[in-house]
Amino acid sequence: MYQAQTEAREDAPVMDLTTRILVVDDDSGIREVVSTFLRTHGYIVDDAQDGAAMRERMKGNTYDLIVLDVMMPGEDGLTLLRGLNRESSPAVIMLSVIGQDVDRIIGLEMGADDYLSKPVNPRELLARIRAVLRRREQQIAPAAPAQRAIIAFAGWSMDTMTRQLTDPDGVLVNLSDGEHRLLVTMVEHPRRVLSRDFILEHSRGVNAEHFDRAIDVQVSRLRRKLDRDDGRGGEDLIRTVRHEGYMFTADVRKV
Repeated sequence: MYQAQTEAREDAPVMDLTTRILVVDDDSGIREVVSTFLRTHGYIVDDAQDGAAMRERMKGNTYDLIVLDVMMPGEDGLTLLRGLNRESSPAVIMLSVIGQDVDRIIGLEMGADDYLSKPVNPRELLARIRAVLRRREQQIAPAAPAQRAIIAFAGWSMDTMTRQLTDPDGVLVNLSDGEHRLLVTMVEHPRRVLSRDFILEHSRGVNAEHFDRAIDVQVSRLRRKLDRDDGRGGEDLIRTVRHEGYMFTADVRKV
């Protein structure tokens, strides 16, 4: 299933010795194989068999990343993910035997940094871990203070600093993190046909897994948020271009 020992010999270790990873899975065999494989590549690795053990580990240690199984007895991975503080918690890569697009979307929208289907190739898991950690480092690197901008389109307005979206009647509309990132990608590239790959890369990052159905579902959800009682619906603002992708049709300006 995992063939970690063979792959560990073939893949030259990149020693880290400072990054701490927690592997949470109710299958002791998977925990041992994944933990051993990651240790051969220089990471400090602990493991936990369930939510209680995970919380106990986190009391005494600071982790950079958690590899978290979705299907576990008792508290499942999504429940544990929901209980983490998005601002201060480690990065999270979800593992699941389900692998359905909707389940991936739920995990990503709840704050997971990546999502892999079981059985997972150890090399792919290692590559995803490195990619997620690189993105985290870029996010926390010192940067110029964010400048506030109000983006206006078709009577709507969006505050880029507070992430507040207001409809033409002045009513606040709540967006998930994924919906917000998708809308930002759209308004930054108005009146252009955007492929699904382009949308995924700009809203999820260059290392995001490409699955078209995830984008289609999220566009559908965002359209519903943009629907209006006066007939100006989300489908008017986000037009489907057959076989090519989507186009944000409204004029966009900063105010």
